[in-house]
Amino acid sequence: MVEGAAAPLVNASRFRAAHEAEWERLDQLIIRMEKRSVRALSEDDILALPLLYRSALSSLSVARETSLDRALVTYLEQLCTRAYFQLYGVPDTALRQLGRFLAVDWPLGVQALWRETLACLIFTIVGVTAGWWLVASDASWYYSIIPDAMSGGRDPSASTEALRATIYGPQEGSGLATFAAYLFTHNSQVAIFAFALGFAFTVPTVLLLLYNGLTLGAMLCLFAQKGLGLNFLGWLTIHGSTEMFAIILAGAAGMKIGTAIAFPGREDRVEAAVRAGRRAAVVMAGVVLMLLVAGLLEGIGRQTVQSDPMRYGIGLAMLVGWLAYYYLPRRREGRDALAA
Repeated sequence: MVEGAAAPLVNASRFRAAHEAEWERLDQLIIRMEKRSVRALSEDDILALPLLYRSALSSLSVARETSLDRALVTYLEQLCTRAYFQLYGVPDTALRQLGRFLAVDWPLGVQALWRETLACLIFTIVGVTAGWWLVASDASWYYSIIPDAMSGGRDPSASTEALRATIYGPQEGSGLATFAAYLFTHNSQVAIFAFALGFAFTVPTVLLLLYNGLTLGAMLCLFAQKGLGLNFLGWLTIHGSTEMFAIILAGAAGMKIGTAIAFPGREDRVEAAVRAGRRAAVVMAGVVLMLLVAGLLEGIGRQTVQSDPMRYGIGLAMLVGWLAYYYLPRRREGRDALAA
C-alpha cells in the first residue's frame, strides 16, 4: 500500500521536473505583461508565448487526467487562466486605453490621413475663395449662399453698426448667442455628414466642404465690405480654428473610405472599405472630442473675451496646439514611452 501510494507522487515530481522550466518562463512573461504590457516583451518572447501557453494547457490536461497532486493542478489552472486573459482578454484598464488613444492612436491616425487632410483643406480654401468672389462681384449671391437661419439679419442690407453689434453687442438673447449656437450646430452637422457620406466615392464629402467654405467666404466678404472683416474673423477664430480643423479631419476620414471603395487596388472592395473604415473611425472619434472643445471655447470666448487681439491669440494658440499634437514626429515614439 505504501508503494502504491507513493507512485503518483513520484510521477508528479518527474512531471514537474520535465515541464517546470516552461511553466516558470510563461509565468515570468505573464508577470511582465501584467505589470506593463505586451510591448514589454521581446520578439523572441512574443513568438514563444503561444507555444508556452499551449504547453501549459497540455500539462494541465495531463495533470487532471492522471490525478496528479491537487496543488499542481491548481497552479496550472491559475497559470493558464492568467495567460488566457493576457492573450485574449483586455489587460489594460479603461484609463490606460483612453491614455493610449489620446497619446498614440489618435495622433497616428491623423498622420496617416495627411494626404486626404491636405485635399480637404484645399477644397475648403477653394470654397472660401469662391464665396468671397461671388459676393464681392454681386451682393445678391449672399442670399443664395447663406440660409436665413444662419444670416439672422446679417446680410448686405444691414448697416455697419448693426453688424458690429452682432460681434460686440449683448451676449444674451437672440443675437450673438443664437448665431454662435447655430454656427456650432451647423459645423457639427457638416463634420458628421462629411464623414458619413464619404462612402459614396467621396463626392458628397467634397461638395459639403466646398459649400462650407462657400458660406464662410460669403460671410467674411460681407463683414469685410463693412470694414469689419478682421473683427468678425477674430470672433470666429477663437472657436472656429478648432471647428474648421475638425470638419477638415472628418472630411479626410470620409474621403479615406470613399477612395478605398473607388480604388480598392488588389483587395476586395468590401475588405478595403472595412480596413479604411477602422482607421477613419479612430480619427472621427477624435473629431467628436474636438467639437466638444470647440463648443466649450465658443461659450467661454463669447461670454468673457471681447478683445480682438486676445481672440486671435486664443484661436491661433489652439490651431498651433492641434498641429503640434497631431504632427510632431515624436508621436511615433509615444507607443514605447507609454508602455514603459
